[in-house]
Parts: sequence; structure tokens; C-alpha cells
Amino acid sequence: MIKEEDTLKERVEASLEKLRPVLQADGGNVELVEVTPDGIVKVKLTGACYGCPMSQMTLKMGIGRMLKKRNSGSERYCRSIIS
Repeated sequence: MIKEEDTLKERVEASLEKLRPVLQADGGNVELVEVTPDGIVKVKLTGACYGCPMSQMTLKMGIGRMLKKRNSGSERYCRSIIS
């Protein structure tokens, strides 16, 4: 459960935990890399999500939208980190 006193990083991680089962059902996953002081969330798509032609759609319309909604719009950007 997300509480008001949780840090932004904790709130983002809790939000990602809610989304992981959906990604894992298709063989993918998402890892939180960093939340910058100015609210930029950096994630790494893994498994089947890595290199998938739809990964940018998943990032923008799925992960990014959900993070903004669950965290009162705190995150200005959600970026994928490719390693």
C-alpha cells in the first residue's frame, strides 16, 4: 500500500509491483533503475519486453501512464534504459 510519507522511489517501486504480473504473463519484466531528484523515472525492460517492437508502447502507454496516475503526476518522464 502506498502511503503519503513514502519516498517517491518507494511509491514508484510499489506501483511497478502492481504492473509486474501483467508483464510476466507475457515473459517480460521491468526493473527500476533510478528515480532522479526531478522526478524522472528510469526503468529497464527485461525478458520478452527487451527488444520487443511494442516495448516503447508498453513503456509510454502502460508503465508511464500508470506511474503518473498512481503517483499524482510526480513523474514527468519514464525512460527505458537499454543495456
